[in-house]
Amino acid sequence: MRVSERGQITIPKRLRDRFGMRHNVEVEIVPADGGLLIRKRSVDHPVDRVYGVLERDAGELPASTDDYLEQIRGR
Repeated sequence: MRVSERGQITIPKRLRDRFGMRHNVEVEIVPADGGLLIRKRSVDHPVDRVYGVLERDAGELPASTDDYLEQIRGR
C-alpha cells in the first residue's frame, strides 16, 4: 500500500470483509509501537443507549415476562 498525495490509503477488500469495515464505518487511527493501529470505532448498540431509560413502577408491571404476557392477554 501507498499513501496517496491526499493522505489516503486503500484497505484491501479481503481485510475489509474480514473485519466488517463496510461503507461509512467509522475508524480511528491510534499511535502504536512502531506504527499506527487502525480500528473500527466502537459504536454502542441502539438498545444499550436506551436501556434503563424508562423507570419501572413495581406496582404496575408484573415481575416476569410470562406474567406480563398473561396480563396483556387478559388472563
